[in-house]
Parts: sequence; structure tokens; C-alpha cells
Amino acid sequence: MKGGTDSKSKTVGDEEGFIALLRAACDDRAINGTLEKLLSLPDEHRKVLVHSWVSELVVNGAPQEFVRAIACLLDDRVAEKAYEVIFQCSRRSFLPRIFKRQ
Repeated sequence: MKGGTDSKSKTVGDEEGFIALLRAACDDRAINGTLEKLLSLPDEHRKVLVHSWVSELVVNGAPQEFVRAIACLLDDRVAEKAYEVIFQCSRRSFLPRIFKRQ
């Protein structure tokens, strides 16, 4: 990408790791809870924590796909939408079986 104007630049939706992270949050109560706590913080506090987390992941050699997925949460609009997604899926996924449609 030259000069930041490449028409083929990636969006958050292109980050497979980010999509996988949201899916994991829908399937796993612990991941959902962690992300919900992070995403419910005021924007500036969330950004500080995400930046620290990303730095720690890089230092510890975490997979780049995961690092990029977490880094997506630095964007306020992305974080807001991610919060909506995990809030909705948590309400559906964690209903007792008796209340789920068959």
C-alpha cells in the first residue's frame, strides 16, 4: 500500500482473526465476558488497555493474526460495533437449552 490510498486496503471485515475473535466470544462465556468488560470501558481507557495488550502480545511473540484482531479494538467505531455483536450473541448463545429454538 503506497501513500495510504490503496483501493485494496483491508477493512476490519477482512481481518479473519477479528471475525474469529467475535465468533469465539459468541461461543465462549469467558471470552465474551472479557471482551464485554473491555469494550464497556470509556474509549480512552479501552485504548490504553488495548495498546498495552497489543504491545505485550508482540513482545511475547503472539500470532500476528491475533495481534491484528486485538488492535482492531483501538478504533472507536469498531469497538462499539464489536460490543453490539457480542452483546447480541451472548444473549442468544447463553440462554438455557430449554428456551432455545429447536
